[in-house]
Amino acid sequence: MGKRNSQRKSAAMFDSDDDSSVTSSSTARSDLMSVSGAEDVQFVQDSLLDQALDALDEKRGSTREKALSSIIDAFNSNMQHEFVEKKFATLLHQCLASIKKGSKKASAKEIALASHAIGCLALTVGCGDNAREIFEESIRPLDESLTSRIDVSKTPSLLECLAIITFVGGNDQEETERSMDIMWRVINPKLGSNVVAVKPPASLIANVVSAWSFLLSTVSNLKLNSKNWQNSISYLSSLLDKEDRSVRIAAGEALALIFEIGVIDKFSAELDSASDTTQGSKPLESYIFLQGLKGKVINQCKNLSTEAGGKGSAKKDLNSQRNLFRDILDFFEYGYSPDISMKIGGDSLQASSWSEMMQLNFIKHFLGGGFIKHMQENEFLHEVFGFSPKRKYLNTNEHRMSGGEKVSCP
Repeated sequence: MGKRNSQRKSAAMFDSDDDSSVTSSSTARSDLMSVSGAEDVQFVQDSLLDQALDALDEKRGSTREKALSSIIDAFNSNMQHEFVEKKFATLLHQCLASIKKGSKKASAKEIALASHAIGCLALTVGCGDNAREIFEESIRPLDESLTSRIDVSKTPSLLECLAIITFVGGNDQEETERSMDIMWRVINPKLGSNVVAVKPPASLIANVVSAWSFLLSTVSNLKLNSKNWQNSISYLSSLLDKEDRSVRIAAGEALALIFEIGVIDKFSAELDSASDTTQGSKPLESYIFLQGLKGKVINQCKNLSTEAGGKGSAKKDLNSQRNLFRDILDFFEYGYSPDISMKIGGDSLQASSWSEMMQLNFIKHFLGGGFIKHMQENEFLHEVFGFSPKRKYLNTNEHRMSGGEKVSCP
């Protein structure tokens, strides 16, 4: 009876037809947080999270959507370790229930929010048994939801969730490659079974390539299946000719990453070790084909780095494209890697490879307004990026990970 009363209160807090009620949780939070003391503030946050978690049991979809939004806001504003310690399993399975409901009960918006909440949960728990449980419990529902093709609007969040849970909770390269295959099938359904091919929209292609590249940046020892890499590079090269700028940028970054992790170099080494280097040998054919593809990609990058603006072409977007492809050209022709610096409070976060830059950009995009808070306080991300905020870690030695390296979970 007590639990039911609690759920009624939670539903009343999150349930309203008025659009202004979307801000009700944040308003309540700001009103309640006028109390003094860190412990009181934490109590209020936990209370709001408990109410939001209870509201996920409600039948009304809009109530569950607002509750999920409130949970995501809470994970963005603070590291919710105490709440996660007590309610980890409940939150995970409530979110998975929303994803599994699909088109019958859960809207595309609810599925997207639940996916994002699971990703936030994974980044909060970091390495360990909980991250492993998130990965094992979520991989199948995410795969099924991605292949159901009910509503494309949910797909970006599903892809991001799959990328994040694999990044945090995947144990080995085989699991990473499995997730990458799931992503690839979203835009290349012919690789799957019993799927009718539908031309994917440009935004979906860009999302898939971005998530796929994020996971590729963590892979250290590639399986040298030359046919797969030839197909991947050929496909990404074809995307450089597409009209949509976001697709061209995602494809350009993916190609830079592929060459940074040494796909062609590895085939060259394989060729050197092969006993048969005659014209008809497979290693030699693969190497020649990949070198030809690289030459084609370089020419495409030259054109994109100097592209003139067309009708309706946003100047800022055009400049971003030109700058990116100039960087890619510098990398292809001279071996110069990107070098970016980002201010986090009073500290500087560095990225000096395509792998590091893509990991940083992906997680920054995923966390949105919560990125700064997590970079300041999330120990898992400190390990990933070798970042030690001075005010917290005055006496620690700085550790920097090399491109392609992923923090290892015990």
